[in-house]
Amino acid sequence: MLAHVDQGSGPATLFVHGVGTSSYLWRNVIAELQAERRCIAPDLPGHGGSPVQDDVSLPALAETLAGFCDELGLGQVDMVANDTGGAIAQLFAVRHPDKLRSLTLTNCDVHENTPPPGFLPTVELAAKGELLPLFEVLAQRPDLIRSSVYGDGYERIDDPQALVDAYVKPILAKPGGGRAFERFLAGIESKVMVAIESQLTVLAVPTLVVWGTGDAFFGVEWARWLRDTIPGVREVVEIDGGRLFFPDERAGELVPHLRRFWG
Repeated sequence: MLAHVDQGSGPATLFVHGVGTSSYLWRNVIAELQAERRCIAPDLPGHGGSPVQDDVSLPALAETLAGFCDELGLGQVDMVANDTGGAIAQLFAVRHPDKLRSLTLTNCDVHENTPPPGFLPTVELAAKGELLPLFEVLAQRPDLIRSSVYGDGYERIDDPQALVDAYVKPILAKPGGGRAFERFLAGIESKVMVAIESQLTVLAVPTLVVWGTGDAFFGVEWARWLRDTIPGVREVVEIDGGRLFFPDERAGELVPHLRRFWG
């Protein structure tokens, strides 16, 4: 069983984070929705409180998520995903559309933009086994997070220690966690996402796309690609200037669109 947050009551809503973050990413969204929804945010394998998993390919993680839903007996869920979690969510959707009541994708890996060019240097470090030492330094020097890829994902970081404690330290704390994290990054491949394009073109699950326009990794053109590819897309909403992790720092702008879409 994946470690997870499970708060509130009502329709089951599953929040999926990406590589290098955790369920902590969704805390502000959950705080606003838990009075009306059952909000469930798992930590992906090796992240947060979840144990390491041998196979951390994107398809394997989609199946891990499906198994997690079965373990909790969730039935159909409204899924909301960000970053690498969005790639996992797309794979989940084409493999298990019956498990979804709806899908919301925020800035995330799409098609050939997996991983995005701006993130490739980090992936290459992971493939060479050179990312772990940098993470270990970051765990000791939280102030450096503003000059890392996390700093590119947020408009501002007011509490570096909180992010290091929620994102970085849990990865390093597990036996083999750092190396598993590097394997996860090194295994992110566009061919997996390109291969499901034909399945996305017939995906009828009601889908909302909410995209920050200030993202250095996932440009708004990919939101429009999703709109033009997935027939279930009802709307593309642009969050002006929002960066990759806008669901965390600008949750108040995301939640009204979720409520309207679900309503």
